[in-house]
Amino acid sequence: MVKWIAALLGFTFFRLPGAILGFILGTLIDNTLSGHKKTSVKSVFDQKPKVSPGDFELNLLSLASIVIKADGKVNQTELDYVRQYFVNSYGKDHANAIFKTFNEIIKKREISSHRICLYLTQRTRYASRLQILHFLFGIAKADGLVSEAEASEIEKMAGFLRVNHSDFKSIKAMFFQTADTAYKILEIDKSASNAEVKKAFRNMAKKHHPDKVQHLGEVYAKGAEAKFREVQKAYEQIQKERGL
Repeated sequence: MVKWIAALLGFTFFRLPGAILGFILGTLIDNTLSGHKKTSVKSVFDQKPKVSPGDFELNLLSLASIVIKADGKVNQTELDYVRQYFVNSYGKDHANAIFKTFNEIIKKREISSHRICLYLTQRTRYASRLQILHFLFGIAKADGLVSEAEASEIEKMAGFLRVNHSDFKSIKAMFFQTADTAYKILEIDKSASNAEVKKAFRNMAKKHHPDKVQHLGEVYAKGAEAKFREVQKAYEQIQKERGL
């Protein structure tokens, strides 16, 4: 309540800048009076509406269905990958219930990846969205090959999820083996100096650390660990090649 009174008073005396400042100060006072933890000015603007576990599951399954159908066919191996992922996440009973919904989603002709990704972007952390992309590539690779149609669909989703293109290419490289895969994973060129390689590894290790997705649950953390190992493996490969 205080924040709105402060905003109104601020607007009365100092117009829009005063309203903004009043809202910030009022929010801090509101939280103090209600016994909440200390709130920073940054947190006033950094708060996001939370996504419920059920909504998160449903939207993740919807994105999974789009990837599975991207190449014009529904592959049983990819379906099994998704099912096992949810069995590991929530147990067999809950996974079976979820999969009934998934079967209905698969049958739908039109699902808007843009709408789903916008919803998730507004409610999830950046590290969580990186893990979503890793999960989707895992589905595509379940049958042994990520098709161009699948990779294209995931790239489109990455854009909707507001994931940096360099981060997308890094995750994609974890599922494609080429001569410069290790460099792509670390988001550097082959011409990078040894110092730049070491710096890139530190940055990527920090970005993909499993602790960043602990709030999503054990299985998502394990998925992040797999991604983290790919970063380590890429660095070790470059070290070996360069004799570092």
